[in-house]
Amino acid sequence: MDQDQNAPLREDVRLLGEELGAVLREQAGEQLFDTVETIRQVAVESRSHGEMQGGRLRELLDPLDDPTLLEVARAFSQFLNLANLAEQRHRERLRRHHQRFPGDPDTDRGLRQVLAELKKANVSQDKVREVLQDLSVELVLTAHPTEVTRRTLIRKYDQMADLLAELDRPDLNDEEAENLRRHLREQILSAWSTDEIRRERPTPVDEAKWGFATIEQSLWHAVPQGMREIESELKLAGLPDLPSDWVPIRFASWMGGDRDGNPNVTHKVTRQVLTLARWMAADLYLRDVENLLADLSMHRASDELLARTGPSTEPYRLLLRAVRDRLRNTRALMEARVNGSAEPEGDIYSSGSELYEELSLIDRSLREVGLAAIAEGQLKDTLRRLNCFGITLLRLDIRQESTRHADAVDAITRYLDLGSYADWGEKVKQKFLLAELESRRPLVDKAFFDSEFCTPEVREVLETCRVIAEQGPEGLGAYVISMARTSSDVLAVMLLQKIAGVSEPMRVVPLFETLDDLDNAFDTMSALLEIPFYRERVREGQEVMIGYSDSAKDAGFLGAAWAQFRAQESLTGIFREHNIPLTLFHGRGGSISRGGSPTRMSLLSQPPGSVAGRIRVTEQGEMIRFKYGRPSVAAYNLEQYVAATLEATLLPPAEPRPEWRAQMDQLTDVSVRAYREVVQDDPALVSYLRTVTPETELSRLALGSRPARRKPGGGVETLRAIPWVFAWTQMRLMLPAWLGTGAALENGLAHAPDTLRAMSDQWPFFQTVVDMLEMVLAKSDPRVASWYEERLTDDPELQRLGKELRSRLSRTVDALGQLTGRESLLDNNPVMRWSIRVRDPYTDPLHLLQAELMDRLRHREEDPELESALMVTIAGIAAGMRNTG
Repeated sequence: MDQDQNAPLREDVRLLGEELGAVLREQAGEQLFDTVETIRQVAVESRSHGEMQGGRLRELLDPLDDPTLLEVARAFSQFLNLANLAEQRHRERLRRHHQRFPGDPDTDRGLRQVLAELKKANVSQDKVREVLQDLSVELVLTAHPTEVTRRTLIRKYDQMADLLAELDRPDLNDEEAENLRRHLREQILSAWSTDEIRRERPTPVDEAKWGFATIEQSLWHAVPQGMREIESELKLAGLPDLPSDWVPIRFASWMGGDRDGNPNVTHKVTRQVLTLARWMAADLYLRDVENLLADLSMHRASDELLARTGPSTEPYRLLLRAVRDRLRNTRALMEARVNGSAEPEGDIYSSGSELYEELSLIDRSLREVGLAAIAEGQLKDTLRRLNCFGITLLRLDIRQESTRHADAVDAITRYLDLGSYADWGEKVKQKFLLAELESRRPLVDKAFFDSEFCTPEVREVLETCRVIAEQGPEGLGAYVISMARTSSDVLAVMLLQKIAGVSEPMRVVPLFETLDDLDNAFDTMSALLEIPFYRERVREGQEVMIGYSDSAKDAGFLGAAWAQFRAQESLTGIFREHNIPLTLFHGRGGSISRGGSPTRMSLLSQPPGSVAGRIRVTEQGEMIRFKYGRPSVAAYNLEQYVAATLEATLLPPAEPRPEWRAQMDQLTDVSVRAYREVVQDDPALVSYLRTVTPETELSRLALGSRPARRKPGGGVETLRAIPWVFAWTQMRLMLPAWLGTGAALENGLAHAPDTLRAMSDQWPFFQTVVDMLEMVLAKSDPRVASWYEERLTDDPELQRLGKELRSRLSRTVDALGQLTGRESLLDNNPVMRWSIRVRDPYTDPLHLLQAELMDRLRHREEDPELESALMVTIAGIAAGMRNTG
């Protein structure tokens, strides 16, 4: 893309910076403005001259008192949020550019380009249509706590983005432009006057409401908008029409269902979240129906519709009033259930098919009497929403750790005097579980729930299954078993659902997340597929979840990536042999060490044949806002998923060459050893993490409802993957994303440089590894990391480790440069390089401030003002880094 097309982004950043400066002058006074501006200029000069020693910045920051430190931190944090807003707005511009100039090689590859490539490859239109008709993209919104910006502020930033969009209009006169700038300054003032920090940790229900708000404010509009654009591209390519209500995209959620390590998610919470989702869905459809009532005033109708309404001059309105009343009753019932009040009488919608039947009757009638153009309007959008969101808004997944299920079955076998399930071997467990699954008699009686064996933990597992039974399948998705290791882990969940009386069981999805689990995934699923009962149960399809977070924490980025690739490859093969459709569920995060990467890049880097028209992906934390927070950007990202899934299915990458596989085995052996010799074997690592990074301070930030650790105390193994990544990102060492990879690249370049370069040039999997590694290395900064060390420790062992880590980072950058042949990181991506550089003068002071505040707080009992300042630096640096966790 022409570099001049980034000029509007630079102009927006300049404009927002000027307006923030004006607000600072007005609200905090000239002295604070001058202090902030001086610090910024010194940071710019330090970066431009390559000094980066931090000495001059520290001289400016050290004398500041606590209240001033807080205000300085707020100023720099606010600018970084405004820079993100400008980039979000610029993505909307780029999307419009993509629509106008779809052949531009520098915009994301959209559906038009994919359809053209398919035509060039002689893929028949019938084949393309067949794949599209069955295409399934399910995006799973999770509550993983990497979104640090308050919803209150997000709304203000959205309003600012709307004002920037208005300022782009070419027909503005001077007066209108000045008025828009005045409104922009008002919004910046409002944001400046708002507390940046969540003071109370959100509950799981709060998190679910946040997910509902994303649907209400953005995705509800983005889905029909995106589908119309997809439909236009298909028509342009001359493809046969798909059904008018075709929607290949669905949404699910973990918010209120993910109980793995989160004691705050209980069966009562899950029930409440499911009910709230039904309430929100009824409310949103009610708004649609009110609009349809206003528009569908025509009298011509089909005999089929008139047979339902009787003679009428406004038959559509007659039917829609009945639909409206039923939706109101549904909403009132859900509201009563949430509030625990008396349930009202009245006919409700208990399934999506009931609402669909009535709306599709109107659709058929309009088309039959020559009013198809009206049917193609709002009604079509509503039908598509219904096919996407159902009447439950989202399908809620349940996630629980495998040992909790084993404990529940163990309590039952001990109650029945059958012995301890926990002590049995795998074959004995499997035989027992299968016998009970095929038995018609109940396994436990009511007395079990009053017995000593039914502990609160066991009761909670069984009560969760009871909620599944009472809710029915429409609002539920997958039952995900974390730390799944054996076939009995899967069968146990199937049995627990049977015990609870679930008539239509949730599909049971094993999650393979550590290196060993990924390596053993083939054996686990093979053992299940050898069981005729199980094969029959999954004949229509099996879902398997691939974990990115814990595998990377266990083995490092490169070792995990190759294990994930091999696991997917082997699973794809065995399910193909059994002729059972396989859906791979990718548990990705925003950072590269947790699987984050652009949509097309991530899908085309999967093993050939593994996508097969079906994909399920988690969308987490701040990535939900960046990708789906605004309708036009969300619509674009939905099209990207459809295009990339189609491309990965019909134009999959070639099989990796044998020498590439051998080289990857060698690379990962070196990488895993190098990673583990630091993370697992160096006794100073845990102390360094807790002393030099803000790992312990992160627990003060009310990010999410889930505890930062699976268990109190303990070492790295007890720390969740998100705070593990978040802590290293805050001080710019980014260790989880590259540790071990540099040693592997050095080894490859020394022994097989030609093979390594061929992999980098020709293999999408390895290309993605290299590109994402380059991005994260560009965001890392060993000199910033050294500031933390200088301020926070004088322990020789920690200083020794810090020096070694920075040396390893430097060698990784050098090795990557040798592989790519580029002199500087991101030479091939000037937009991203500019994005990082424009933030550095604002993140540098925040890093120094953070280290200073950590030191001050560690030497004081309690200081609310300093704690607030520290939280602001954490939020500000997170905004500067973008993909924090």
